[in-house]
Amino acid sequence: MKDKEDAIPHVPENWKRALAIVAHPDDLEYGGASAVAKWTSQGKEVAYVMVSSGEAGIDSMEPSEVGPLRAVEEINAAAVVGVNEVEFLNYRDGTIEYGLPLRKDLSRAIRQYRPDILVTLSYHLQFSSGHLNMADHRSVGLAVLDAARDAGNRWIFPELVAEGWAPWNDVRFVVVLGVDETTAGHGIDVTGYWERGMDSLRQHRAYLDNLGPSGARTFDFLTAHARQSGKKMGCEHGLLAELVLINEPWE
Repeated sequence: MKDKEDAIPHVPENWKRALAIVAHPDDLEYGGASAVAKWTSQGKEVAYVMVSSGEAGIDSMEPSEVGPLRAVEEINAAAVVGVNEVEFLNYRDGTIEYGLPLRKDLSRAIRQYRPDILVTLSYHLQFSSGHLNMADHRSVGLAVLDAARDAGNRWIFPELVAEGWAPWNDVRFVVVLGVDETTAGHGIDVTGYWERGMDSLRQHRAYLDNLGPSGARTFDFLTAHARQSGKKMGCEHGLLAELVLINEPWE
């Protein structure tokens, strides 16, 4: 375990309200839910926005059946870590495109929830292993970054003001999860909250069962990774994160 003087810096926690925006149900539960459990235990408010309902995620079932099922599993998973607000934007799973419609819908959500920070997943093309990061994650992650700025400008998507959504220009930074050592400059100490995060993931029973043996191995893999990240941070369990500053003061 690293000495605290050598450990990577932790994501600031001097904020009150977060909005997590991801592409699919279960995206946050692969580690991120442990951070959410920590934050809600501190009295912070966290809400979730799912861009799709993950209806293309189970090959053996029709999307019309999978979407509602996975939505219920996500609501249950969120409740485990103290999140009561889960919104679904109903974009088509697997074909989410980065562009103005998505930026506008995310800007609307940011103006609605008025968060201090945003949370999303990696927008990078590849992981350090060389594996491809799927298109939905990349599209949503990049759109979240841009919407963080769009939400504060009344002249970008002025129709949102006409709908009653005043600009919100107080997003301090975006926490990007699902990143590796090549892009992560910060971390989140989730020691004491890791198992609640894993309990949140266990709510996705239908999805994990469909994965077969690899679904069962997921928990061991994630825990080993959290311990490895924790060593870099000087704690037992950690999450690596990329911090993208939006309205944080310049030093």
